[in-house]
Amino acid sequence: MTEQRLDATGLQGGYGGADVLHGVDLRVDPGEIVTIIGPNGAGKSTALKALFGLVQVHTGRVAYGDTDITHLMPDRITRLGIGYVPQERNVFVNLTVHENLEMGAYIRNDDISGHLARIYDLFPPLKEKRKEAAGLLSGGQRQMVAMGRALMLDPAVLLLDEPTAGLAPAFVDLIFERVQEINRAGIGILMVEQNARHALEIADRGYVLVNGANAFEDTGANLLANREVAEAFLGG
Repeated sequence: MTEQRLDATGLQGGYGGADVLHGVDLRVDPGEIVTIIGPNGAGKSTALKALFGLVQVHTGRVAYGDTDITHLMPDRITRLGIGYVPQERNVFVNLTVHENLEMGAYIRNDDISGHLARIYDLFPPLKEKRKEAAGLLSGGQRQMVAMGRALMLDPAVLLLDEPTAGLAPAFVDLIFERVQEINRAGIGILMVEQNARHALEIADRGYVLVNGANAFEDTGANLLANREVAEAFLGG
């Protein structure tokens, strides 16, 4: 996929008639890791869904390169090179690990064996579990399946919604390591994360959302060093 800038400006929208987002601006330049942090209910996940066409945007614009994708359906957005991994219900529980990964390549008509091999190299536990139903996996292993499935289409940008939520500490570290490895392959990352300090440590840039609006935007390092951000969102 061609690397292009993902740029959202002035997003206002939400669910039904209720707006959750109130003028949110977000940007992911090619090859960046960008994280979104903030308190519960700040609109972080909603902003990610708005980028992927999963919630209604009433005003504002989402562009991918020169293409306006504001009101495109998720399948069209996927075909442009943007992948999305939701926080919940992110695997087909009755399918095997291998079948889940194959489902990720549903629009490909070429040989996917090389892609499967790369996913198994990236997430070795999945190779051992490839014949098991995804519903029998641990939370961390399910997250690997969900990420691997999204990678089967070679996205240029990957949207991750709380990839470490509810995981054991060992899996948290592993998922962050894999996020960095995916990024080193040239894939841009936009990640919503409750593990804010760890997320900012690996991020090129970060956004802090509060009440559905931008509160802070800076490099990951500068946000970590910002006393106001640290006291309010990083535990001091």
